[in-house]
Amino acid sequence: MEATVTTANSEEKTWGGGNEPMRASYGKMMMWFFIVSDALTFSGFLAAYGFSRFKFIETWPLADEVFTHFPFLHGVTAPMYYVALMTFILIFSSVTMVLAVDAGHQMKKNKVILYMFLTIIGGLIFVGSQAWEWKNFIQGEYGAIETKGGSLLQFVDKDGKRVALADFAAHLPEERAQLSRSKATWFMEEADLPSYSVAEVQAGFKAHPDLLIRTEVLTEKKEKTVLSRAESEERLAQAAYVVEGANLERNEYGSKLFADFFFFITGFHGFHVFSGVIINIIIFFNVLLGTYEKRKSYEMVEKVGLYWHFVDLVWVFVFTVFYLV
Repeated sequence: MEATVTTANSEEKTWGGGNEPMRASYGKMMMWFFIVSDALTFSGFLAAYGFSRFKFIETWPLADEVFTHFPFLHGVTAPMYYVALMTFILIFSSVTMVLAVDAGHQMKKNKVILYMFLTIIGGLIFVGSQAWEWKNFIQGEYGAIETKGGSLLQFVDKDGKRVALADFAAHLPEERAQLSRSKATWFMEEADLPSYSVAEVQAGFKAHPDLLIRTEVLTEKKEKTVLSRAESEERLAQAAYVVEGANLERNEYGSKLFADFFFFITGFHGFHVFSGVIINIIIFFNVLLGTYEKRKSYEMVEKVGLYWHFVDLVWVFVFTVFYLV
């Protein structure tokens, strides 16, 4: 059965149900269907992130204070530099993929091999960089205190600069036991013990009168609220947990939801990139073996290129939402 469009002078076929509807192969059509459906999935995740951030805007972490690390520069504050480098590498890999597709159209096997190889290297660097960033996010840098009411307390000096727990916490002769089911507390269990106990942090804070506490609440100037010394001591007396780094339960940077969304959305995107790298490697070896040269078509490179460009485009939105806005 054929669909036709009748004009004044002729009858034009729009789709005869053949192998290339709309002048596109079924392979390309299916890839586009997948991309559209996956785009809707990411849109839902990012929309949920946006609503949650709007609701808890006063306690949302500041990206410039969270993503400050750069490889081999320990102790140097470089906010957003490495994330920007990761983004550049991923976008550059999209350029090499375009060149690979163009070389395939021209049936230039050696160029396809070169540009596919560069694309794979770029993807591997990005995935490795994302894993490194996760490691720093989970490990944390300064540490904080969570109160009985769930509020987060961070420590600063009189100039407002962050101070790590390791710089002032006392060392008390106390034994700390980790809650576990093996100790007749089957209904309670906790992760690894933090480096310091609440009592050690409180004692250290008392011994350093120049320290202050700042809360996770943002002021009108988009800065964390710094308390007076008296207010700091009062809030610290309500301490319940020592928080180091971030996980799905606690987060030293601010709102717990930020860590939940960060792990889920960046992890979901990272899975897409890793999957794309694996697919690119398979296609790369097929090119080496001359599979597409025998078929006289490099359409498979073009289809995987569509997926790779989609992954790059999604990262632009993730980068904007998590790191820039």
